[in-house]
Formats: sequence, C-alpha cells, structure tokens
Amino acid sequence: MPDAQPGPEYRAHFDAHVEFVNGGSLSAEGFRLDLPSPDVDPDEVARLFVQHLGLALVGSVELHDLEIVEEPHRGSRGIQAESPVASGRRVVDLSHVIREGLITYPGLPAPVITSHLTREDSRSHYAPGTEFAMDIVTMIGNTGTYLDSPYHRFDGGTDLAGLELSSLVDLPAEVFHLTDASERGIPASVFFDRDVRGKAVLLHTGWDRLFGTPGYGADAPFLARDGVAYLVEQGVALVGIDSLNIDEVVPHGERPAHSALLAAGIHVVEHLTNLGELPPSGARFTAVPPKFAGFGTFPVRAFATLG
Repeated sequence: MPDAQPGPEYRAHFDAHVEFVNGGSLSAEGFRLDLPSPDVDPDEVARLFVQHLGLALVGSVELHDLEIVEEPHRGSRGIQAESPVASGRRVVDLSHVIREGLITYPGLPAPVITSHLTREDSRSHYAPGTEFAMDIVTMIGNTGTYLDSPYHRFDGGTDLAGLELSSLVDLPAEVFHLTDASERGIPASVFFDRDVRGKAVLLHTGWDRLFGTPGYGADAPFLARDGVAYLVEQGVALVGIDSLNIDEVVPHGERPAHSALLAAGIHVVEHLTNLGELPPSGARFTAVPPKFAGFGTFPVRAFATLG
C-alpha cells in the first residue's frame, strides 16, 4: 500500500486586542495561528490564541478581520490537526539528487563520473549473461545534501569516521517553517516557543526551490548570530537548513554558525529539501555520512520518518 498523504492544514489570520482582568492590554496585528480544522468559530480562535501565547488572567479577546485560509501549520502550541493520521510509517526524503555536472555551491567543482569497468568490457571476466559496471566519481565533499563534522572547521576536530551513530540516527526533529520570514537572518526568537534541547532543528526557508540554478547562490537565508548562540546554549543535537549555507555568505566573511556549532559538537546539514512536507514537531530525522577517516564533509541520504 502506498503511504497515505497528510490532509490539508488551516490557519487563521487576524488582528486581536486582549484586555486583562488585572489591568493592561495586548494588541496584535496580522497574527497567524494554526487551526485544528477550518470549522472553528471566532470564540474558538480566540481561545486558541490565548492558549498559544500562554496568557493568564485574560478578561476579554476581540478579533478583527478574521480570515481562515488553507496553509501549512507553523507549530502553534496546543494545536492538533483533525486530518486522519496515516497508518504505519511514512518516510520523507530530504536529500537532493547528485548527478554528474551538478553545481551545489557556486565556485566549487561539480562531480565527474568516469567508468572503471564498462558492462561491455566486464563480459570477458564473467560467465555468459553476467556483466557489471564499476564507476569512479571525482567529487568534492560539499556536494548535494551534506553533513559537516568538526574536522571540516577545526584541525584535530572529530572527522566523519569518529561521529557517533546515535547522534545521527532517529533524532527527534523540530521543524521551523520560515518561508514567509521577512528577514534573511533567522533570529534566536524564532526558537523561543519550543523545547529544542537534544533535537534536530530543521530550518525550512523554501530556498531549495532554487537549488541548481544561479539564483540559489544569491541572498540566501541563514542562521543569525544570536540564533547560533541560542541553539548552542540550548544544547541541540543538529541544525539543518534547506539553503546555500548555515552562515551568511559574504566575501572574506566570518562563519559564526559553523564555528560555534561544530565547536560544540553540533552537526550541521546543509542543502536539505522537502522540509515543507514535515510537521513542526513529531518527525524523526536521520542523516548518516560514510565512515570516512580524515574527512570533514560528505553527502548524506537525509530523511525523516513520521508515524
């Protein structure tokens, strides 16, 4: 049986004004909130709004310009979609296809595939009807969807062969859907509403739509310096992004994300794809490179499991 696909998700867009019973008020403009279904009335939206913000001693909530739209959830607290849950496990591939000539990062070489033994030549080595192909790939480690180990940044850091499998396999994932963010740099405040300790933090910017095109290398989203510091402080296990680089790419620029994350033993996975298929919470993430000694970066088959 094919994997069942998740149903549509809905969000409310509105302005809000809150009065507190002990004085004071709070106003919000253009607020967006996940909904469990499209069949909710304004009173239920108001309750979910208060619940999401964790507000206490609320006296009244007024909503204005309420609109319910079909839109992927972003991770509002306490929201459980009513769409049917797929039976069994669903696996979502988060890796780009590697092929000869692929440019992953502008200025770095594309992989070159040559034949060591063609099928035709192999026929003389085996019984009739038996043939094989053996190929050679010349490829920089920074190709496709890849993982950075501490050795990539630091002389003497842990290389790919030294990574613990437990730190790469079946990690609980927190996915931050940021396709409508107004700034390129992803700040620490994005992460404040979730417990990310020990988690794989996956940054869904939507930039993967440009992968393999000239536009992929220009003005790409990245993790801001304060976001880096916060994730290190919280003790995350891994940070992944579907963009050009976890750092802002500028000529002769610093690499604060690579430096701080890898120094803390936090894995970095870049050039992910399909993160939009994952819920904000509940997926399990895996990204394992070959057990390659003296090497810091290599492609992975990254994927997430649901259910």
